[in-house]
Amino acid sequence: MDCLLIAVLFAVLVAIKPTRKFTLNMAPWFLFGFIYSSFNFYPNYEFNAIDVRGLYEAEKSLFGITTVAGKMIPGEWFAIHHCAVADFMAGCFYLCWVPVPIIFTIYLYFSNNQEWATRFAWAFLTVNLIGFIGYYVHPAAPPWYAMQYGFTPVLHTPGNVAGLGRFDALTGLQIFHGIYGKNANVFAAVPSLHAAYLLVTTFYSIMSRRKWYASCVFAFICVGIWFTAVYTGHHYVIDVLLGIGTAIIGTIVFEVVWRKVVKRDRHSR
Repeated sequence: MDCLLIAVLFAVLVAIKPTRKFTLNMAPWFLFGFIYSSFNFYPNYEFNAIDVRGLYEAEKSLFGITTVAGKMIPGEWFAIHHCAVADFMAGCFYLCWVPVPIIFTIYLYFSNNQEWATRFAWAFLTVNLIGFIGYYVHPAAPPWYAMQYGFTPVLHTPGNVAGLGRFDALTGLQIFHGIYGKNANVFAAVPSLHAAYLLVTTFYSIMSRRKWYASCVFAFICVGIWFTAVYTGHHYVIDVLLGIGTAIIGTIVFEVVWRKVVKRDRHSR
């Protein structure tokens, strides 16, 4: 149903002359939403085996925290050692995940930087496509899954707020319960695209020569999301590092293609 709504909304906005140009520039965002929503129809675990234990053991080996009770992964340690301030900030950081890049795209478009708006939007989609391929090549369970269900894959497992539930409890809101109740794919932890999005935004803020403090804000939110991903048990440190790598590779790949296309167009004129 979400896929249909996105497709209909895009078609309607393109058909209306005043919104046509803007909508076409925002096409990568519509494609992103459409593809992500389609995961419900083509679950990645139908293509490859789900990694639950391997990722957990690798995390414990590489980043495990030694305690009196034994070695814990960071997600397990934070599930015990957390505080209200960190819980609140974690929720604020995670709420920036998609809205901030979208707002940045719109800002670029309406501040007479339409080329940069288009460039950023397509680079963002490129990073997502690489990440989505990763989901299907290596379906993987997040830390909260291993902590709650053990190492046996249970298909059709519903989304879980994990540590973000503490933000909902603090604020009395049900924001993350609503978001993760509609999670399209539980077994899509590798790579962490949460870790990638604000990094790509920071890259393009710097490349498009925005004010230095804007880039600093994006970078701050980016690091906050990296911390939150691990703090709330939604991702392993390994996932975050792979997400960072995805952002870097995706940006480089897109920029190489973009510059070749632009160079070719200029020579053809």
